[in-house]
Amino acid sequence: MNSAAWESRHLAVRVDRPAEDVYAYASQPANLPEWAHGLGGTGSVERMDGRWVATSSPLGRVEIAFAPDNDLGVLDHDVTLPSGETVHNPVRVLADGAGSEVVFTLRRRPGMSDADFQRDADTVAADLDRLKRLMESTGAPPAR
Repeated sequence: MNSAAWESRHLAVRVDRPAEDVYAYASQPANLPEWAHGLGGTGSVERMDGRWVATSSPLGRVEIAFAPDNDLGVLDHDVTLPSGETVHNPVRVLADGAGSEVVFTLRRRPGMSDADFQRDADTVAADLDRLKRLMESTGAPPAR
């Protein structure tokens, strides 16, 4: 098997907000359009037939399944693409003093070009920066 298929990048951002607040907000799929434009697009993520669906994502209509609520900061989620392929995305919200660090592990999918992998990394980094700005703003959303 091509070793590039197993390549991973850990993208992280420090957020000046307690991990519990960041997790509570980011773990709600309905909040994705506010910060995860790479996944939720700028439209809405809605519950349909028991599943979370983003109809206006850059990838087209995708289904999103998050890990069950937990006290460990695990925000892993599976994204089922229009092709039927499911991509697992490991994400953690880690306590870091009075703030937190959000770490997203981006994995190269088989057959993905270097340019596409970099584009995905850039998109995830922009999404994490958007989450940071949102959580640190004066009108930041409360924990839900």
